[in-house]
Amino acid sequence: MLKQILPIAAAASLGFSSLAAAEPLPPLPSATCIAPSGPGGGWDFTCRSVGRTLNQLGLVENPVQTVNMPGAGGGVAYAHIVSKRDTDPTLFAAASTATPTRLAQNQFPGMDVSQMHWIGAVGADYGIIAVRADSPYSDLKTLMQAIKEDPRSVSFAGGSAAGGWDHLKILMTAEKAGVTAPEALKYLSYNNAGDAATQVAGGHVDAFSGNISQALGFYKSGDFRILAVLAEERLPGNLDDIPTAQEQGIDAVAPTWRGFYAPGGISDEQRDWWVAALDQLNHSAEWQAVMAQNGLMPFAKTGEDFEAFVRQQIEEISRLSRQVGLM
Repeated sequence: MLKQILPIAAAASLGFSSLAAAEPLPPLPSATCIAPSGPGGGWDFTCRSVGRTLNQLGLVENPVQTVNMPGAGGGVAYAHIVSKRDTDPTLFAAASTATPTRLAQNQFPGMDVSQMHWIGAVGADYGIIAVRADSPYSDLKTLMQAIKEDPRSVSFAGGSAAGGWDHLKILMTAEKAGVTAPEALKYLSYNNAGDAATQVAGGHVDAFSGNISQALGFYKSGDFRILAVLAEERLPGNLDDIPTAQEQGIDAVAPTWRGFYAPGGISDEQRDWWVAALDQLNHSAEWQAVMAQNGLMPFAKTGEDFEAFVRQQIEEISRLSRQVGLM
């Protein structure tokens, strides 16, 4: 059952002095979502789509305002909240896998994970490893065995820079597969995932590291063989024929999640309201429709589970980044 507690500021404005656990989750009069990017980006989509759904569900009475605050890969927004809005219970900010990656690599100088409440994730685009259809690598174990024998024998293409999430996905998977020197792997960075996938489909690079949404067109056209999805379970629908890495004995899970953090200075009760609101959103038919329309897969971690996941992700990314000389 959702923990049904209204933030103190909103409770006061509505005349509530205390709230019983059995009552419906009381709505906020208004809320603001900070998107740490310009209009049209992933964080902007996350703010606007979730804000719209919170309003539809009656969890926020007035339309949620989205404020775009680009800069430093999310660092400008993070610093703004820490320094100016640390106790604002009506504020939340969009995050993704890129956020803990930058925190892990010390790209937000003087700031760390403990300065925010990590309230929840609302969906994900899972990582995959793919090869061209006629590749000699028939499954993930075969590919990893080739790397074990010679780390430079397989080239990987991705849309992120060296040390970015596409690169880290390969490093994590190789490490889980028992590769002793994953930092020696050959990773080629391209301007975007489309360029990287085209290079693999054309036979110029051996394997593609990206997300399922980025590989879907190549998979449906028959140009790609997806060796593994880096998820805990097979993906739903017509993607359920793609095996997970875990099925192949390699415990690699790499979601590109979309979620939120709230200011670290708000109270536990105010944090719990946001956690409960995201729980309700994740289970709503309205949000399921948004996910289906935009190709998001289920990834509904909230509260303590989500915070523990983010901290573990930061620890793993930090270790791998040091291993490959990025820090």
